[in-house]
Amino acid sequence: MDRRISQRSLSLLLALVWCAWCVVAAMVVHCQSANNVRATYHLYNPHNIGWDLNKAGAYCATWDAGKPLEWRKKYGWTAFCGPAGPRGKDSCGKCLSVKNTATGPTATVRIVDQCANGGLDLDVSVFNKLDTNGIGYQQGHLTVNYRFVNC
Repeated sequence: MDRRISQRSLSLLLALVWCAWCVVAAMVVHCQSANNVRATYHLYNPHNIGWDLNKAGAYCATWDAGKPLEWRKKYGWTAFCGPAGPRGKDSCGKCLSVKNTATGPTATVRIVDQCANGGLDLDVSVFNKLDTNGIGYQQGHLTVNYRFVNC
């Protein structure tokens, strides 16, 4: 009987540890988001260059250019220099859910590059998808919210 209690206790302890880890992971992901961020557009046009990160001159090419084509073309591309989240190499290959604050559409994008505008530099096709009223194009930028998501 002691052995069963011990196994049950161990199972309960492992379940509690797992739950605690999930809560911490969720808090970390939640902290990696930002609101009212400037998003400009960039002419990566990955479909015209075979989704080749080297041809795009993307910062993340060093680590991600050899990834399978399906991986490279699964999401639209963006450069990332936002106010929250990992920077440099640590951001490469990660995905963001980006929402136009003015009109509401969202898109998932993969970080392939760095930028210096303090926000995002979306591939023009993603920018156009989010810019449903044309104001972003007129202004030269959108105001977006983003959060890191699993790819």
